[in-house]
Amino acid sequence: MPRLVAAGLLLASLLRGSPAATWCGKNYMATDPVVPPGGQFPVPDTSSSSLLAFRCAPIIKPYLPEDASSPAGFLIDAPVTFSQVVGAAPIALPAHGFAGALDVTLKISGKTIARGPVAVNATKVEIPFSLKSLQPQATQFNVECTATYGSQTFTANTTLSYLPDPPDGRSVTKMDLRTGALLAKPATGKGGAYETVFPVGFYTNFAGYIASNLSLIDEIASQGFTVIHPIPTFDNLTALADVVQRMEEVGIYLMYDMRWTYMNNTAVTEEVNRIKNSPALLLWYTGDEPDGTSDPLNATSTAYDLIYSLDGYHPVSLVLNCQDYYWTEYTAGTDIVMQDTYPVGINATWSVEWNTPCTPDYGDCGCDNCAGSFEDISTRMDEFAQRRFADGWELSKAVWTVPQGFGASEYWSRVPTGKEFVVQSVLAINHGALGVVSWDAPTTDDVTASASVLAKSLATMKEFILSPQATFAHVVSDRVDVGLWTVGARTLVLATNLNYEAKVFDMRSVKGLAAKTLLGTKQVLDSGAEVQGHIISLESVGTGGFVVG
Repeated sequence: MPRLVAAGLLLASLLRGSPAATWCGKNYMATDPVVPPGGQFPVPDTSSSSLLAFRCAPIIKPYLPEDASSPAGFLIDAPVTFSQVVGAAPIALPAHGFAGALDVTLKISGKTIARGPVAVNATKVEIPFSLKSLQPQATQFNVECTATYGSQTFTANTTLSYLPDPPDGRSVTKMDLRTGALLAKPATGKGGAYETVFPVGFYTNFAGYIASNLSLIDEIASQGFTVIHPIPTFDNLTALADVVQRMEEVGIYLMYDMRWTYMNNTAVTEEVNRIKNSPALLLWYTGDEPDGTSDPLNATSTAYDLIYSLDGYHPVSLVLNCQDYYWTEYTAGTDIVMQDTYPVGINATWSVEWNTPCTPDYGDCGCDNCAGSFEDISTRMDEFAQRRFADGWELSKAVWTVPQGFGASEYWSRVPTGKEFVVQSVLAINHGALGVVSWDAPTTDDVTASASVLAKSLATMKEFILSPQATFAHVVSDRVDVGLWTVGARTLVLATNLNYEAKVFDMRSVKGLAAKTLLGTKQVLDSGAEVQGHIISLESVGTGGFVVG
């Protein structure tokens, strides 16, 4: 979020008599000394011999009694690595490579519930099991996962959420951990099957905006957005109830924000109990950039545990602002971690707010350790992916993005254009983002219109991006970033141009794609791009989505 928060922290620190104001652990006022912030993510040590990073997780979170008649399953990751990541253990491999398979067993309370072979170095292998041997319960089951390879044994642990039917007709949002996608029934609460949801929308002003003009909610839904994230405080509970009711009526999902209350157990309990039965509720949101503030490191995890005890039927999210500051400690308390890298219109090396330099150890330029280019976003997404793997969370946590939809204040000299907004969003999607929720609305007409085009295109593109059957490839050529999702005979090509000049991308450079173009190419996203034959032409900061085959 914009650094108005930093100004509030500065005032609070002065009132407390603190010697320095900090953001991301860094001093940023000219009167403050340079003090290394600490909290950096530890780079895993390198091993001279092969290691097996054995991990396991349920396919769906949570399972419900309605799932008992269908096969359930666990996901198994068994990558071979030379990094001493969490849980990695030495594995003796034959000289000719990854021969043979692991014999994997999963147990609950000492009882085997599933077993199957998993090839060495394979990822996301599904092992089926039946829920019929278990009774649903409010608390999670502890699952012991064991793999044997010859005389070697490897172990890992996970949890299984198998909850009773939700009371009072409460809605449920499931996570498909094969992809990290959300599954939900329609927000109207009028029935329907679970469908994948690609959340796209804005953090949205509450007081003085949607709370005072409910017809705006209808307009937001008509623009193709799937989620609204109202910004608290919610001092008027009657207005809040009216907003939630209108969201239910128009069928748009709610992302409920507890940024000011998540460290107060009484307040969290009241809010969860107030909102949890709404069919529009998609997920909870706790810490808003807690890594940039002085929040206790365990506060997000404490809030997560409390929310789960009150309502285990919806995932929990938060956003992290800092590039590298106690990432693991804050991310532990979430199912979905978001990043809000804001690189448009900044001076990445000199703080225009504080008249100081910005370095890895000092200063606040509005985008922590950034270069002021679109690549700040893809780098942050890639770092999050690397850290999830290092922490053993690649199967259990998803990542979303918060594109910059604001500017002309504080550190940011201007608001992004609509095309720049789409570049930010698609670049993050190509690097693993499964949700796009921008700060903030209302924004410019240009950003709103372009975001609407993206939102409507995702109704088609999510069939590829969120498909468990999709195989993914990624290509970067001359700062044109291209994601490719293949499902069956068709491929979604999502290309975004990070240059402020026109570029082309030749689809013949991707193996197997040229032949598919002969079967036909359909454009599903146009933000300054077109295709002729094998060539995608992209305008300055242009983006295009094409279904090939």
